Amino acid sequence: MSPDEPRPPASGATDTDLVPDIAVATAAGLIQRPPLLVEAMGDVAADEEGTSLWKGALQRLIRNPSAIIGAAIVAAFVLVAIFAPVLAPYEPAGSQWIREITPYSLPPFSPEHPLGLDPFGSDLVTQLIFGARQSLIIGVVSTLLGLVGGAILGGLAGGFGGWVDLVVMRLVDILLSIPSLLLAVSVAAVMGRQPLAIMLAIAAAQVPVFARLLRGSMLAESRKDYVLASVSLGLRRRTITMSHVLPNSLGPVLVQATLSLATAIIEVAALSYLGLGDPDPAVAEWGRMLVKAQDRLQSAPHLTLLPGLCIAITALGFTLLGEALREALDPKSRR
Repeated sequence: MSPDEPRPPASGATDTDLVPDIAVATAAGLIQRPPLLVEAMGDVAADEEGTSLWKGALQRLIRNPSAIIGAAIVAAFVLVAIFAPVLAPYEPAGSQWIREITPYSLPPFSPEHPLGLDPFGSDLVTQLIFGARQSLIIGVVSTLLGLVGGAILGGLAGGFGGWVDLVVMRLVDILLSIPSLLLAVSVAAVMGRQPLAIMLAIAAAQVPVFARLLRGSMLAESRKDYVLASVSLGLRRRTITMSHVLPNSLGPVLVQATLSLATAIIEVAALSYLGLGDPDPAVAEWGRMLVKAQDRLQSAPHLTLLPGLCIAITALGFTLLGEALREALDPKSRR
């Protein structure tokens, strides 16, 4: 037997005993790896590099048609709201054409007014554009307030547990027992008709949702193996909660914030429709436009259809984006 030939296995040797010899022979080039094995090992090596949670979610969002459509709608809404003074042909709530309005008819569409005038003599295009700005400001601020309030309650319940969890969740249950719109109407009616009152009213209806979601996410995260390993290493519970459990629990809460923006925009319009919106007539708002156009629903239905369509499309954009983000972050939905 030549020295280069592999030695036969000794009597009584098992397959496990042969593994080191096979590894040595393979490294020396005496045994060739099959091409399929080489390709599979290359794929494993590539997978070992891995990607972060948010980077992987972004890659899945880019491949999701619903996410692209939702992001396009949201981007268009935000751009219109930000650049409203540039895009609008006139000042909001301008009434210089009030003489052209009669109790029974409105002037026809014209190049100066592509969508006509509203019942108060204001250009309808201008009102719709500035209504986007009002809905965006109130919707974003109210959602942020609700997110902060819910994060505080949910963080206390999920981080401390015990009697703190019991007290906080009973308070959240009381808030959840009240319909969100009814709670918002109650807060707005008590605080008065002002923008801050509207924001706080909508935020109050969103606080219990964020609180329960964050608390449940933290409880699920605290049962994972890395938390047990951190406790075994002697790390303090507060350090583990603030440095690991809480940051890893924020994904579902951020997704819910995206979905809550759609609800906030609808509730802004609902409060204005009920007469609890901004009292300043110079402020354009989609909900108020629906209220003011009720008397002309038969003669000029576009006065109600256009603001309602703006509300529906904007809410649809945030909903599509939020659902796509939820699927991208959910391990069970990954493809």
